[in-house]
Amino acid sequence: MKINFVDLKKQYLNIKTEIDSAINEVLENTAFIKGRYVENFEKAFAQKLGVKYCIGVGNGTDALMVALKALGIGRGDEVITAANSFIATSEAITAVGAKVVFVDINPNTYNIDVTKVDEKITSKTKAIIPVHLYGQPADMKQILEVAKRHNLFVVEDTAQAHFAEYNMNGKWYFAGTMGDIATFSFYPGKNLGAYGDAGTIVTNDEEIAKKAKMLANHGRISKYDHEFEGYNSRLDGIQAAILNVKLKYINEWSQKRRKIAKIYSEKLNNIGDIKTPFVPDYAKPVWHLYVVRTKYREELKKFLAEKGIATGIHYPIALPNLKAYSYLGYKKDDFPVSSRYQDEILSLPMFPELEEDEQHRIIEMILNFYKR
Repeated sequence: MKINFVDLKKQYLNIKTEIDSAINEVLENTAFIKGRYVENFEKAFAQKLGVKYCIGVGNGTDALMVALKALGIGRGDEVITAANSFIATSEAITAVGAKVVFVDINPNTYNIDVTKVDEKITSKTKAIIPVHLYGQPADMKQILEVAKRHNLFVVEDTAQAHFAEYNMNGKWYFAGTMGDIATFSFYPGKNLGAYGDAGTIVTNDEEIAKKAKMLANHGRISKYDHEFEGYNSRLDGIQAAILNVKLKYINEWSQKRRKIAKIYSEKLNNIGDIKTPFVPDYAKPVWHLYVVRTKYREELKKFLAEKGIATGIHYPIALPNLKAYSYLGYKKDDFPVSSRYQDEILSLPMFPELEEDEQHRIIEMILNFYKR
């Protein structure tokens, strides 16, 4: 039995008729850039999240860049973010001319360690970018309190947490609806994925929304009337139509991911040195990734591969330890949790279409590994 890490073809085949029809409609109407298909998705996504404004852009990295620029962040500013994330988060900070400042991760949740944020704030700090990593919300109540004390913007990187939920003062909020602005990626492997690059920006602030929309479309208010220089980052009609079809299924897919995660956690608990994910009371994750830890990561990964089971590592090098950030002069000891975990984390197969017998085989093979 060969088990993929993610099986996008299986998902496509389940909704093939709807997807093909949506793509053909865009082709027949030649609505390739902007237009009603993009507007329909922006409206539907905003409504489902419960936010006022949604701006479709080319991808999740562009979304972060445009969001930061819309907040007026640029050269001479500093932006704080987590040490464990994909480089897009920190890359966007540098791309707008600001300096990235890393904070180590919470040893339990793997999200930014809020207790360490204050010590990184300077007079140049303008924003915090919490990453809702692996589909689990960062501790937004604490982050918002820190931001309020220091008059900072909060930009939620929600690329991995579509419709994850966070409980604040007894009320549940979707990830991406609590900060000043939030960004989403619809890279094909995401919980809500396009068939190419795509992303969005969401906010409840009218002025920020207006600025972001103009920035993403060459800084213009009409076809050839440009108030400032912007970017060319637009969600295309085909991707918007595909996302609109998939949006109808996201609740069902999230529930399936939660069921799979529950089985993993129940069956893998107390096996060898495996550390299963910790979920705090304030979080309802959507399990973009199911990440375990083991000191035998490389051996287990190889063993599973030999049995036809694909796994991943997210991420094998913590951001401050990348060559790309050597100029910042960080040492591994500056981020002890991220530096240790980069050698221990292993992502197991996780997608809504994962069959029960496939999951049982994964669990059985992990158990066999520790029985050797």
